[in-house]
Amino acid sequence: MKFSGRTLFNNIPVEITIAEGRVQEIREVPSTDSTTWVAPALVDIQVNGFAGFDLNVTTVTPEDVCTMIRALWQVGTGFLCPTVVTGSFDGICNSLRAIVKACEMDSLIAHSVLGIHLEGPYISAEDGPRGAHPLEHVRGPDWDEFQRWQDIADGKISIVTLAPEKKGAIPFIKKLVTNGIVVALGHTNASANDIQGAIDAGAKLSTHLGNGAHALIRRHPNYIWEQLGADQLWASLIVDGHHLPPAVAKSMMRAKTLDRCLLVSDAIALAGMEPGIYQFAGKSVELTEERCVRLVGTEYLAGSAIELARGIENSVRFADISLEEAVSLATLQPMHLLDAKARLETETNLILFEWDPSQFKINLIATIVGAELVYHAEAQ
Repeated sequence: MKFSGRTLFNNIPVEITIAEGRVQEIREVPSTDSTTWVAPALVDIQVNGFAGFDLNVTTVTPEDVCTMIRALWQVGTGFLCPTVVTGSFDGICNSLRAIVKACEMDSLIAHSVLGIHLEGPYISAEDGPRGAHPLEHVRGPDWDEFQRWQDIADGKISIVTLAPEKKGAIPFIKKLVTNGIVVALGHTNASANDIQGAIDAGAKLSTHLGNGAHALIRRHPNYIWEQLGADQLWASLIVDGHHLPPAVAKSMMRAKTLDRCLLVSDAIALAGMEPGIYQFAGKSVELTEERCVRLVGTEYLAGSAIELARGIENSVRFADISLEEAVSLATLQPMHLLDAKARLETETNLILFEWDPSQFKINLIATIVGAELVYHAEAQ
C-alpha cells in the first residue's frame, strides 16, 4: 500500500509505503497530483473520555482506556493526556491505575500517552468556576496526597490544573514546577495578585481559558482578562463554537498570539455519542443536537462532545487563520508546551487528510502512530 501527498508545513511531495500495517519508507518524490495533506498526528492534552468511555467512573478499566485511545486514533488524535478530574481520593486512584495498566498492557497505547492531566481537585468551590466538578470532592492542595497519586501514576502526572487562590496553592505550585510538572490555572476565581503569584511560582498555562467561570463576572478587572494579558501564560482553547463564541476565540488567539495558544477538545465520554441525557462526574448532563454539553437545568457547560479535528476546522473558520496555523495549534504547540516535540519525530506519527476549504472540513484518510497504520478510512 502506498499513500502520496504533500507535507502540510513545508509542501514537500512525499510517498509513504505501508507493508504489514507498518510504515516501511517515506520518500520525497518529484511531484504529486494528490490532494492529500500529510501532517503530524494530533495532540490533545485534555481528554476526559470518548466514544462512551469515561476515565472518571469507578468502573473504568485498563481495557476501557485502551479502547478509548484506539477510538481517538480513528479521528486523528495520535497523542493525548488522559484527564482525571475532581473526585474522591480512591476514585482518582482507580482512574490513575487504569491508565497506567493500559500503558503496561500495550506499548502503542503507552506511546500515545504523553502524561496524565490532573484537573482538580484543588479548584474553586464556587458555582461557575467549579464547572461540572463535584463540590463534595473539591479541596485544598495537599502535597502528601498528590505524591501518593503520583506514585500510583508511576510518575505520569505531567499537568495539574488548579485554582491559585486556594490556601497553600503558591508553595504547592512551586513544588510541582520543581518536579517538572506543568501547572495550569483553571476553574478559578483568582484575583490579579493570585494569578501573578502563580506565574511567579512557575505556572505556565491557562486551562480552557474563558471557561470554568461565572456566567456573569465584573467587566474588568477579572480573572479572564488577567490571564489573557499575562504573556507568561499559554492558553488552551476549546474551539467548539459553544465554550467560546467565534468572536471570543478569534480575539483570544489574537491577544495571546498563536505562539502561546493550543487547542484541546476537553472531550468527555459523550463525544461520538447520540444526543440525550447522560451522567458525567456524578452529574446529569445533556448532549444537545448542536453537540453542546450542559449540566441539566443550568447554562453551565460540562466538557465537550467534539474531537480535536473539529477544533482545527473551527479555528480556521472563526479566527481567520490558515490551515497550517490551526493544525500547529493541535500538534506542534502542545508538544512544545510539554517539551516533547521530539516525540513527533522519534517514530512516524502522522495523519493524512483532504481539506475542503469551502466547508472548512477535514476528511481523514489515515492515522499512523508509532509507525503503525492504526486507521485507514477505506478499511472501515
